[in-house]
Amino acid sequence: MAFPSPLYVLAFCLITQVSMANEPIITNVKITTSSNQKTHDFHVSILHKDIGWDHYADRFEILSPEGKILATRILAHPHVNEQPFTREKYNVSIPKGLHGVDVRAHDKVHGYGPKVRVAL
Repeated sequence: MAFPSPLYVLAFCLITQVSMANEPIITNVKITTSSNQKTHDFHVSILHKDIGWDHYADRFEILSPEGKILATRILAHPHVNEQPFTREKYNVSIPKGLHGVDVRAHDKVHGYGPKVRVAL
């Protein structure tokens, strides 16, 4: 049985690594409430195998349980060497009566990752 050449194995590993860059996963959400109780600050940690400008987690969203987008945080660049990474969205107004929200992240290739429900 012939074994593949080392170059073939290297090429296969590189292609596999690129194709395994996954959808973004929310790993942690910390919420702080303003002193006037009217807005919230969201500290969101995201895990995603960013590989460069063509494939990276490019935003996260805060949604009502019904799916209405309450706030969006644009992520302006890849985080190739910073995983997971945490970014903030400040002064988010949450409609009265909501006791929880969903948070989801988005990447440029796979779209949205799974939503995470967090209590307020």
